Amino acid sequence: MDWFAAVDIYCERTAPGFWNEPLNAISNLSFILAAIWAGNESRKRPGQPLVIYMLIALCFLIGIGSFLFHTFANTWSELADVIPIWAFVAIYILASVRLIGGVSPGRILRVSLMVIAGIIITFMATSGNDTSQSNPETPISMLNGSGQYLPAVCAMLILSTLTWKRRHPLAPWFITATIMFMISLTFRTLDMHLCAAWPFGTHQMWHLLNGLMLGVLLQALIRNTARPDQPIQLAPGAMSD
Repeated sequence: MDWFAAVDIYCERTAPGFWNEPLNAISNLSFILAAIWAGNESRKRPGQPLVIYMLIALCFLIGIGSFLFHTFANTWSELADVIPIWAFVAIYILASVRLIGGVSPGRILRVSLMVIAGIIITFMATSGNDTSQSNPETPISMLNGSGQYLPAVCAMLILSTLTWKRRHPLAPWFITATIMFMISLTFRTLDMHLCAAWPFGTHQMWHLLNGLMLGVLLQALIRNTARPDQPIQLAPGAMSD
């Protein structure tokens, strides 16, 4: 593997160079701001479980990794972008299952294996087509790389549906975050397809909306979780199965 091979898969990039994607690079501040927002809120609410601080740190690293990818634009920086994202997705899903549902550690392990398997299968299915199109002559796929986020879409839809059906206090947070994610994913998908009409592309909107979405997801857990041994309670009269 050539760790320094150039990767050019976004509309805004027209040539090699550190600042050839200024909007895509600077828009990663949204993740940094989301992490700062979450950090400030967690300090106001002592007793947060360790996993909350892990998620805040990963949110910050997402901003750093994505900034590196949209400036250096090569293989190693692509990994710096992808790894924190999927680490956040996996850990957030597991944290939600534990903190919201009070699921036992044994069942958490089984869920962990399912989450990891889902991510691996998705990457295998999309590798070579979605996540890396460094050859400018390669035809743009219909989803423009967005297929790799199918596990995240499924997880957010499931969390939103379950919390809504159970009248869970986190339902409005998850539903809001899911809507944001679907809109941001649309912007990501359209980026290369709209180059002729909009040379700057739409990928920076993916960053801005996703930063806000991660901020909402972090706030959802921070504001509704006191200790890991006290799962968030359902609303009175809600389903308990």
